[in-house]
Amino acid sequence: MSEYAMTSKIIDKAIPRIDALEKVTGHAVYTSDIDLPNMLYGKILRSPYPHARIKKIRTERAERLPGVKAVVIGREFPYLFGETLKDKPALAIDKVRYVGEPVAAVAAVDERVAEEALSLIEVEYEPLPYVLDPIEAMNRDAPILHEGLAEYKRSPIVKVFPGTNICNYVVYEKGDIEKGFAESDYIFEDTFKAPAIAHAAIEPYVTIAQVNFDGRITLWTTNDSPYRLQVGLAESLNIDPSNIHVIVPYMGGSFGGKGGVKLEAIAIALARKVVGYPVKIELTREEVFTSTCTSHSSIVTVKTGVKKDGTIVARYVKAIYDAGAYAEKGPTVLIQGCRGAAGPYRIPHVKIEGYLSYTNKIPGDAYRGYGFFQTQFAVESQMDDIARKLGLDPLEFRLKNLIKEGDINPLGQEVVSCGLEKCLLKVAESIGWGRKEGKYVGKGIAIGFKNTKTPSSSAVIVRLNWDASLEVYTSLVEEGQGSKHILAKIAANELGIPLNKVKVITSDTDITPWDTSTTSSRTVFHQGNALIDACRKVIEQIKDRLAEKFNIQRSEIMFKDGEFIIGKDRISLHRDINRVLRTGEQIVGHGFYEPKISAKLWEHHGIFWMYVAHGVEVEVDPETGIVVVKKAVIAQDVGKAMDKATLELQLIGGTIQGIGNTLYEELKFDKYGKIENPNFRDYHIPTALDISEVIPIIVEQPHPEGPYGAKGVGEGPLVTIHAAIANAIYDAIGVRFKEFPITPEKIALTIKNMRIS
Repeated sequence: MSEYAMTSKIIDKAIPRIDALEKVTGHAVYTSDIDLPNMLYGKILRSPYPHARIKKIRTERAERLPGVKAVVIGREFPYLFGETLKDKPALAIDKVRYVGEPVAAVAAVDERVAEEALSLIEVEYEPLPYVLDPIEAMNRDAPILHEGLAEYKRSPIVKVFPGTNICNYVVYEKGDIEKGFAESDYIFEDTFKAPAIAHAAIEPYVTIAQVNFDGRITLWTTNDSPYRLQVGLAESLNIDPSNIHVIVPYMGGSFGGKGGVKLEAIAIALARKVVGYPVKIELTREEVFTSTCTSHSSIVTVKTGVKKDGTIVARYVKAIYDAGAYAEKGPTVLIQGCRGAAGPYRIPHVKIEGYLSYTNKIPGDAYRGYGFFQTQFAVESQMDDIARKLGLDPLEFRLKNLIKEGDINPLGQEVVSCGLEKCLLKVAESIGWGRKEGKYVGKGIAIGFKNTKTPSSSAVIVRLNWDASLEVYTSLVEEGQGSKHILAKIAANELGIPLNKVKVITSDTDITPWDTSTTSSRTVFHQGNALIDACRKVIEQIKDRLAEKFNIQRSEIMFKDGEFIIGKDRISLHRDINRVLRTGEQIVGHGFYEPKISAKLWEHHGIFWMYVAHGVEVEVDPETGIVVVKKAVIAQDVGKAMDKATLELQLIGGTIQGIGNTLYEELKFDKYGKIENPNFRDYHIPTALDISEVIPIIVEQPHPEGPYGAKGVGEGPLVTIHAAIANAIYDAIGVRFKEFPITPEKIALTIKNMRIS
């Protein structure tokens, strides 16, 4: 493999993204843009109750309306869906469990007729007691949402408590927690809360389903994992996965929300009634807010024991996550969030407990950072408080305890490829840590980490054509993150051909090979490795041909920087392709990657960890409570920068998203669990006018198994920003906020009360 190691010329170049032109000119195709012949349009009737039994549904009037082609209710499509816990019907069957839950669906010749048909469906409900608070939901006398919890199909990693609302429980232990607290000089305990947050992707959810006369299903959809969707649907519908064809065009953002089975099952239920006709369902903005998914709200209690010199001895964390009405990805979000709950520190004694409980609210689901930001907010906020109470500088306190290369992390895994200390020092320097800039101006830092789910696998196929063009077949979903561009650079780099000769074909399960998912910041690491494997198999096949052609041994042929070297002869793969392939001929390489790591899926270890630090400077207006983020600096260990501009945009975008989470964003529920701010007028996300300076810093600590040393990037920026801002606000006004969003109203009221007292 040594002959391949030095080929990194294209990787290090700044090259415009390969998808830039079609996006800025409007030629990029999204699912919403697709218009098929004889298309029907679907609409969904939703529950007005948080918890109610469905006594009767009358659909006759809707079915008789001219232009209506299909009406479906849950009892006609009695399947349950879910990634690790199959508890969710496509349409409510016997009862509804949150306001906005789908109850019936119609397909009609246009959206107007479909909307009118919904008004003609009559549903008789019997209201039931409901619960909205995840802690109350865990009480023995709480209303039970899922009486059949014990009977649901589930993964072995999911531990449920039948007869309760607890749909997963996890515990991680290292050392002896009681001994650790006994050996501590000081013990600190605090509780922190995070709200439900909307994913707020600009593109709404859209799905088109078509069922052929042979029963085969084709889906065009906004989904981050075409093969996982295919397999999940097949398991629930009890059909062969090959009978489901999934196509994912460009996607306009996801942040974790567009995964699992969402609209697809409802569209299939309708399409089965109108065989041959495609059925398109596109949600309104209000429907996206009220009926899809949110991040998980949480209550996290952290108890930390330290020595007088600031050495952390023990940490206990109890995390409670609100599942909402259905588990969705909640069981694994809980698992992952608890893995980060001790923080990236050397701690000999650790115990972490996590609970996921059902409530009568819209389901929680994957959100960028996948459960880590809830626990990291708690840990990193408390770290500042401990440092100040011990009379230590928060920066020095972290430096004293953070994990380094070769250490054992809180989950018992050896630390590899860790540039965390460098990240922390760089952000501290950039924000001028230790310099006071003025009254009501404060600075905050926070560090964090996140792993990628392990193991998972990726396959890539490359096809080298007779004209030296290259086709890369991959099931990555390009949702704006830039992975398509980076894979094109890897392919061009490996084979020494121009980037404009590389075409990346994505996300069509009839054409592109297996990939676990475009999630968990895994794409460049896993698909990059698979792609390199595929390209090098093409090279080896060409060596075979050249050896035969020149009547020499393969060992006499070297490949370097796009050229085959045979003695003094140089054969450029790009310029001299006619010496290898005849007109119309192709060479195909199949690549595959799965980490070699001694862990079962969702166990403690990760093939790589992202390490990140944030430094923030804020100014607080004590009269209005308005917080201005004057400067935000993020440093992340990326392993190897595969495309500097793309990485910097990921770091900037994630930081801005986190600023919005921390200062503005919160889904507000009324007393029935109905969302009160289901639009971009009332749900506030940051605009360009809200953001000052965001500085990205790339740290490279190569990973031994990453492609060219690269690691994942996308989720890191959302792990630490919340705590960094909270710490900066404390530094500015001396008030610790243990719940976000930290709104002007909360700050102004707190300051007013302080003055009165």
